[in-house]
Amino acid sequence: MEPEVSIEGSAMIQVAVVPIGPVPSNLLRDYYSMLLPLHTIPLSAISSFYTEHQKSPFAVQPWDTGSLRFKFVLGGAPPSPWEDFQSHRKTLAVVGVVHCPSSPDLDAAVDYFSIACKSFPSSLVDRCFAFCPDDSQLEDGSRKGGNLRLFPPADRPTLEFHLNTMMQEIAASLLMEFEKWVLQAESSGTILKTPLDSQASLSSEEVIKAKKRRLGRAQKTIGDYCLLAGSPVDANAHYSTALELSRLTGDFFWYAGALEGSVCALLIDRMGQTDSILEDEVRYRYNSVILHYKKSQDNAQRVSPLTFELEATLKLARFLCSRRELAKEVVELLTTATDGAKSLIDASDRLILYIEIARLYGSLGYQRKAAFFSRQVAQLYLQQENRLAAISAMQVLAMTTKAYHVQSRSSISNHSLHNKGIVSNNADSGKTYHQSAVSLFESQWSTLQMVVLREILLSAVRAGDPLTAWSAAARLLRSYYPLITPAGQNGLANALSNSAERLPPGTRCADPALPFVRLHSFPLHPSQMDIVKRSPAREDWWAGAAPSGPFIYTPFNKGETSNVKKQELIWIVGEPVEVVVELANPCGFDLRVDSIYLSVHSGNFDAFPMSVSLLPNSSKVITLSGIPTSVGPVTIPGCIVHCFGVITEHLFKEVDNLLLGASQGLVLSDPFRCCGSPKLKNVSVPNISVVQPLPLLVSHVVGGDGAIILYEGEIRDVWIRLANAGTVPIEQAHISLSGKNQDSVISYSSETLKSCLPLRPGAEVTFPVTLRAWQVGLGDADAGAGKTLSGNNMRHSKDGSSPSLLIHYAGPMITSEDTSTNGSTVPPGRRLVVPLQICVLQGLSFVKAQLLSMEFPAHVGENLPKLDDVNNKSNGGHHDSETNMDRLVKIDPFRGSWGLRFLELELSNPTDVVFEINVSVKLDNSSNEDNHFPDQDTTEYVYPKTRIDRECSARVLVPLEHFKLPVLDDSFFMKDTHADGNGGVKNASFSEKNTKAELNACIKNLISRIKVQWHSGRNSSGELNIKEAIQAALQTSVMDVLLPDPLTFGFTLVRNGSESGKPCTDKESDSVESRASKGSVLAHEMTPMEVLVRNNTKDMIKMSLNITCRDVAGENCVDGTKSTVLWTGVLSDITTEIPPLQQIRLSFCLHFLVPGEYTLLAAAVIDDATDILRARAKTTSASEPIFCRGPPYHVRVLGSA
Repeated sequence: MEPEVSIEGSAMIQVAVVPIGPVPSNLLRDYYSMLLPLHTIPLSAISSFYTEHQKSPFAVQPWDTGSLRFKFVLGGAPPSPWEDFQSHRKTLAVVGVVHCPSSPDLDAAVDYFSIACKSFPSSLVDRCFAFCPDDSQLEDGSRKGGNLRLFPPADRPTLEFHLNTMMQEIAASLLMEFEKWVLQAESSGTILKTPLDSQASLSSEEVIKAKKRRLGRAQKTIGDYCLLAGSPVDANAHYSTALELSRLTGDFFWYAGALEGSVCALLIDRMGQTDSILEDEVRYRYNSVILHYKKSQDNAQRVSPLTFELEATLKLARFLCSRRELAKEVVELLTTATDGAKSLIDASDRLILYIEIARLYGSLGYQRKAAFFSRQVAQLYLQQENRLAAISAMQVLAMTTKAYHVQSRSSISNHSLHNKGIVSNNADSGKTYHQSAVSLFESQWSTLQMVVLREILLSAVRAGDPLTAWSAAARLLRSYYPLITPAGQNGLANALSNSAERLPPGTRCADPALPFVRLHSFPLHPSQMDIVKRSPAREDWWAGAAPSGPFIYTPFNKGETSNVKKQELIWIVGEPVEVVVELANPCGFDLRVDSIYLSVHSGNFDAFPMSVSLLPNSSKVITLSGIPTSVGPVTIPGCIVHCFGVITEHLFKEVDNLLLGASQGLVLSDPFRCCGSPKLKNVSVPNISVVQPLPLLVSHVVGGDGAIILYEGEIRDVWIRLANAGTVPIEQAHISLSGKNQDSVISYSSETLKSCLPLRPGAEVTFPVTLRAWQVGLGDADAGAGKTLSGNNMRHSKDGSSPSLLIHYAGPMITSEDTSTNGSTVPPGRRLVVPLQICVLQGLSFVKAQLLSMEFPAHVGENLPKLDDVNNKSNGGHHDSETNMDRLVKIDPFRGSWGLRFLELELSNPTDVVFEINVSVKLDNSSNEDNHFPDQDTTEYVYPKTRIDRECSARVLVPLEHFKLPVLDDSFFMKDTHADGNGGVKNASFSEKNTKAELNACIKNLISRIKVQWHSGRNSSGELNIKEAIQAALQTSVMDVLLPDPLTFGFTLVRNGSESGKPCTDKESDSVESRASKGSVLAHEMTPMEVLVRNNTKDMIKMSLNITCRDVAGENCVDGTKSTVLWTGVLSDITTEIPPLQQIRLSFCLHFLVPGEYTLLAAAVIDDATDILRARAKTTSASEPIFCRGPPYHVRVLGSA
């Protein structure tokens, strides 16, 4: 059988192209490729070479439209025993190819060509083409002449033109030889035999039958030569005669051959014309051809004409392939040919038959049927124990891989790999099938795909092609590892290693093996390397551009999801970057990856390789790094892996499609889930761009970067050192706060940083940050008071509760390189996050706070200060040493008693350190009575320190007498005196709200002036937060603390008719006189006294005053029958008026009859009390009297000597 048989093949002249001498293979292919386009030579082009020696037997030669057709066979074909039966099987011309630089001796080349031509006895024309001769060879060749044709060195178009001319000469020579042969055959006849004839017996009957058949066979052969000469009409005439003679003689085999030739003549004559009538005619005749080939078969013959029957079947099938609607008929013909292959004895015939069947199925689009027969061809090749057969098998199997969807990545175009995708229209499934996932991993073909790859592997090993063997083993191991046993996996690993040993170092392969590599994540920028977009038109250029990780885009931005763009990532030239990938080894052997690094096609990135080892059925997450080298986009499609001795590229997209196929049931297994890796969300590679170098701030806490341990309320300065570790100066910087407990940062010196701008590379700046520790937790103070204070009960602040400094900084607005490329480019800025790692430990804690009131009577004496002195002292006047007690307690001179109010704070110390408590009070030095606490100069009063040992409690007293107001006016009570009508209730409620607001404001103002500070050790100090505790304690008693009484009373002795304003001496005497000077009086003497009544309001007060003297038993000793005190003056129902902010004096005398202790009391009833007085007295009824009672004054009465 012949390959590539067709109906028109009977009109082709077979030309052998033979290399003469040493010809380089690439040049031989080049020369052969120049000959192939010259397969058709028009008859009109050979007229200059054609010479008619006698009348041509081709009477109807179409010189204008006809042509000679050639089939070039490289190396030639061996002589066929069927050459007499079909003349196109003969090698009718031989073309020798000589490469003159490789064969300098032309004589030897010509001799070698002559010897080579003897291998083709049927050749009619022989020509030797010598290419690229030098000058001497040209001169020598021109003298030789003969069949040698020289082709001087020239460009390819010139050589092609020269070859075309030589082929025209060959065509003319062949035509003339055909004429000679036909004329000789018609005149003398010829004996034509086939292998079928040699098997016949030599009986007389058979000899007679052979003589009768000779004429018909001669006519058929003449028709063949007419067809080769390009005269189909002449050929058809001879074929008609041959058909008639063969039918008469019963020569069915030659009849079928003549009928086959007539069909070829019909098609050549109607070249370019196609219609249904012609197709039906061809189909009818060829069915008859096949039928007569079957008739000619004789079981007694050892040589069967089955091959010609199968060839006729293939020719008809190829002719009908041009019409798709006849595909069913073509399949029936090919099925018949397949059945006939079982009867073929010669394996080569079976090989050619399978090849032709595979090609015809491929032309129909039946790829899998074509692949099946191609595999049959490969198996026939593999049965031959030689390298060339193995190479042929490998090439045939490579053609079948597309049909079985196991083709190599190198055979898949980038377009189909990356851009193709098929969306299923099945509404029930709703799945999206990617073409690459379906084509590369189709589970229903897994077993057959494995068999094909195994055959490719075996053929590649036998053919000595280590790269193809490595590729096949890699695809087997990567795609079908779930179907391969551990022993088989180890065998494939050994095959990979053995193939790699035969490859040169650094060999690359398009098909990756193990491991599986998928993109895990792009790590977030460290807090010191965040990148922020820069808005040069705004002073706060960083506003609105705070990064959320390394990505500029975030899906929480405004806009619809349909407008979501791909994420963008910015890298900086010269700064290392990282990409996290995950590797998986789902096989049962240890995997050693010699090197793996990022694959970057843009050329502006230096990737750092690393090696890794994977245990069987395990996965590992690794970090790959590199450095951008120049500005521009960066593309990272995958990783470059050096494993099993070969370098391959593993694409992230392929693994994503594989995992998608696994989730939808299209792929055998998920390699990462097999290795125990958790399910990972699909991560896409963002748009990465590289920008110019940026400044880089590095922060450092002076004294160590560890946590700053503070007790609650502790105040400490922390020094932050910033250094520019980049190569670009910093020209803009701004400091702000973020995170929790921002109020714990009291101050930070941003001016220090700005004063150092621009901060050059390598420069440093240090600035302080003042911190105040916050409260760790608000526990129940009362519940905590009953617990045992120990170290186990200590609390500390939770992680993430510390504030951070945000430093936005940027370099020059436009770099030098940006100016040359794009003047509008603004380099981005950066954000440095400096976490203030504060660890707050529980310090002093409040147990409870309460208000204490203490009052004990004073003695009547002569040392009552004057009003002017009192005002001077209250207004911040001079304090002498004798009034140092006023620093602790402010005594009201008109109360005459030691009336004290203390705020008691109970504190506990659960720590293991000792605290010292210091209470200080700031008071206003203002005489403006209209303001409660005006913001003017203040005086600070510091009280004695209190020590609290560890795990102990203590009480700290805060005196509140300093906060007493000097005047009682209506500023505290915003009563609406104009309320009337229906709006009265509304105005009253509004007034009550204002009263509460005013009281709360006064409480806050009072609290702000009391500071409770603590010290521990040398450097620890802080301030307790007492606002809530004091506010709760004062909420119900603030009016008593802040507001004075409307009337204050005082008693004093009068010596020698005038009040004694001088204080007593410090030395105390035992004499009665000295004791009297201390406030004591003598019995049985008339003692002059005065009562002082002061009006502390801004209104006139009318009152009724009463003075009473009581003994130690509390009995009235002035009135009654048993009175022991005599008196002169008025002591009861004294009606008088007191001007605003003034005082009056009322004199009286007492005569004590019995020595002892007596108490003087003054009380008054205020008439026509105002709203202010009623609010102060906390009364609501207008008819209820307002009583003002002064404190008791003690009088010590001594007996006379």
